[in-house]
This record gives sequence, C-alpha cells and structure tokens, in this order.
Amino acid sequence: MTQRQVLQVFEHYQQSRLQFVQTVADLATRPQNIETLQNAGVMTLLRPLLLDSVPNVQQTAALALGRLANHSDDLAEAVVQGDILPQLVHSLSSQNRFYKKAAAFVLRAVAKHSPGLALAVVACGGVDALVLTLEEFDPGVKEAAAWALGYVARHNEQLSQCVVEAGAVPLLVLCLQEPEMALKRISASALSDIAKHTTELAHSVVDNGAIAHLAQMILNPDAKLKRHVLSALSQISKHSVGLAELVVEAEVFPAALSCLRDPDDYVKKNVTTLMREVVKHTPELAQFIVNCGGMAAVVDYLGDSSGNVRLPGIMMLGYVAAHTENLAMAVIVAKGVPQLALCLSEEREDHMRAAAAWALGQIGRHTPEHARAVAAASLLPALLQLYLDANSSEDLQVKCKKALKSVLQKCTHLPALEPLLYEAPSNILKHVLCQFSKVLPHDSKARRLFVTSGGLKKMQEMDAEPGSAMQEYIMVINNCYPEEIVRFYSPGYSEVLLERAEKFLPG
Repeated sequence: MTQRQVLQVFEHYQQSRLQFVQTVADLATRPQNIETLQNAGVMTLLRPLLLDSVPNVQQTAALALGRLANHSDDLAEAVVQGDILPQLVHSLSSQNRFYKKAAAFVLRAVAKHSPGLALAVVACGGVDALVLTLEEFDPGVKEAAAWALGYVARHNEQLSQCVVEAGAVPLLVLCLQEPEMALKRISASALSDIAKHTTELAHSVVDNGAIAHLAQMILNPDAKLKRHVLSALSQISKHSVGLAELVVEAEVFPAALSCLRDPDDYVKKNVTTLMREVVKHTPELAQFIVNCGGMAAVVDYLGDSSGNVRLPGIMMLGYVAAHTENLAMAVIVAKGVPQLALCLSEEREDHMRAAAAWALGQIGRHTPEHARAVAAASLLPALLQLYLDANSSEDLQVKCKKALKSVLQKCTHLPALEPLLYEAPSNILKHVLCQFSKVLPHDSKARRLFVTSGGLKKMQEMDAEPGSAMQEYIMVINNCYPEEIVRFYSPGYSEVLLERAEKFLPG
C-alpha cells in the first residue's frame, strides 16, 4: 500500500467519524429518534470520540451527548454512569471555545433534571470548572457556563451554596455588565436561581452589587432580559424586610410600573410578583408601592389579563389589604373589589379562585365599612357557593370559609346578609344571625324589613341546638319583636289559628 493510499484511509476514517457524530447530533434534535439511538448504544460510541484527535469531532460528539442528555433524566443518568462527565470537565480547561460551549451544554443538560444529577456535576468538579469558564474572553462560552451554573443552583439550597462557594456570583455580576444581550439574560437568570432559596444566598447576590446593575436594566427594551431581571429582584425581595428595602432604595419603583404595559405576559407577571414580594413585608413598604401608583396599576392589569398571570396581582392586593384599615381602603378606592370579584367568577382554576377569596377576606375583615364594600358586590353568596361546591378543592373551600367568616364578623349591611339565611349551613349561619342580633335591636327600619322580606319567618324554621350560640342569637332577634309577631311566623302557627277558628262559636 502506497503512502497516498494510507493517507486516503486515514482521511476516510476521519470523515467517517465526523459524519457519524454530525448525524447523531442531528438525529438527537428529534424526540422520535432518541429511543432508537439509545438502543443502538450510541452513548458508548460517542464517549471515546470526546478524546478524538480532530477538534471538530470532539465538539460535535459533546454536542450530541448534550442533546441526548437534555431529552430525559434516563439519558442524563446514562451520561453520568458512562463516566463521561470527568472527561468533559477535564477538557473544559484545555480545549477551544467551541468544545467548551458544547461541554458546558452537556453539564447543563445533565444538571437540569434532578438534584441528584446536579450533584453528580458538582461531584466531578463541574461547578469549579464552569466558574473558571466564566472568565473566558468569548461571551458564548461564558453564556454556556452561566446557564449550566443556574441549572445546578435552581434545585435546592445545598446546590446553590456549592455554586456560591465556587466563586460564581461576582463573575455572574460582571457578566451582567457585558454588552451581549444573551449573556445578560442568562446571568440574571442564574442570579435569580441562586437567590431564591434562602436569605443568606440572596445576601450573597446582593453583597456583590447585583441590585444596582439589575435595577438599571428594568427599562431595557429586551423582553426576555426584563423577565429575568424582574425575577431576580423578586427572589431577592421575598426573603426579608431588609432585602426588600434594598431593592426599593435602588429606585426600582416607580420605573418598574411601566412594565405592566409591556406586551410580554411574563414581564407583566414578574413585575407584579416583585410588587407582591415587596408589599408583603411591612405596612410602610406597602404604602410606598401605593404612593407610587402601584395599586391602580395592578387593578388595571387584572382587568386586562386572564389566567395564571393574574395570580401575583391578586395576592399583591391581598397582602396590601392585610396590613391596615387604611391600606385595605386604598384597595377599595382603587376599585380592587370589583376586579377580584371578576377573578373569582371568571377563573376556572381553583388555586386562582382561592387566592381571590383570600384577598377579599383580607379587605373585608377590618371594619363594617370594609365588609360592606365586599358584601355590596354580591360576593358573600358567591363565596358561599364555592365553599359548598363538592367539586371545589379543599384549599378553595377553606379560603372561602375563612373569607366568609372574616367579612361576616364585621358586616352590618343586612340586605347583603339576608340571602345567606336561605342557603348557609349552620356553621356559617350562626355568624349571619350574630350580625342580625347586633343590628336589629337598634334599627327599627331593619326590623321591619326583616319581617317583610321573610327573614323572620325563615329564622323561626331554623333548628338550633339548645344552649348553642345560634339559639342565643335567635332569642335576641325574637326579643326585638312582640310575642304575637314571633308566634305568627313560627312553624305550625297557621294550624293553631285554624283550630281556633274551628272551635270558635259566633255570637
């Protein structure tokens, strides 16, 4: 065999290897091919090609493995069991930028599935290698590394702490300041994943100056960047009063309110989530958001949206109302009650309706005036219906029951209470009768209306246990009327009158 023939053999072998990894990488993009590739033992065939002498073969083999691992946790587990990760980690420090991107992609694809697989990435030194990769010059390599670190950190506190201890946070904050939009997005997302678990982890992000850089990006025109920035600020704010105050002090508001008019639903959802996480801590923080115009903006947002994106806005109104009478009145003045009523009636998901019921309970629990605002919107029968509906989830039933009790204990608007006399079970009815027993002794018009509307008659038909609170309320109400009126509306009195008529002898 001549030298030329030998070279042709090697050239053909090289082309075959490259064609193989390229074909596998292409086939791995389509889910219907994955099982066939796995059954053909493609993992075993790809592993030695990670050490191939041709860089293009190496990086394409890594890309193929990443796509396979990305598909399912079983394939990701196969990458771990095949002892492939140590090879990738070792190569991260020495190979070209294309290979580094592909290797980081494999680590991300493995880590994303479960805490156990993410821990395998940590155990083989993957996090330390990825952090070193964040110092690379190429923005695409840094983006791939940041993405993988975020996928490790998102699972739990322990894994997030591993990312922090490896020194990722200051480098991610530096990546936020790079001009490449994709790198900014992924870095903000990774910081959000780190900060979400505990106060201490959120502080590790804050202490590296992240808030100031995140705040500057709120008005960036890129919707995906705004999603991640607002998410990161939310995850920081949620843990403590101090962290929420730091976010507010960075002058995030009122600039963030303009994001409620963004065409991107997730931007709008994330800014209402940020507001929810800020207002929940103290009356002062809630008042600050109200003063910025946040209340009216969220009420308008609820009117313009539907589905799950409404949830943080609903909860934001509830948290504001929960703090003080004045803040609850601010929700009422901003027409929050009619919007929450719409959410209660329009939404089909039980967790959405439960949130709306909870928020209405927080509004109505303060004073008779607050309770009247809820009751006048015909919400008491709606809450009762959801509470009694066998198809309602347990959480929805509990939230509706608590909201009903909270509002009823303050409500003195009797026309709104009267429909409940005909539908409510005894555990709710006693609260309704309690309110009648408070108002009727002092209001002659209300006493007359209670008779003419049929309320007194309905009450006489109720079966209250002797000595119960409900019986006491009935006795108090009956004492508001002459004895003959009470007897007239009592069950069986018409028969007594008929008997007397039969026995009566005309003069």
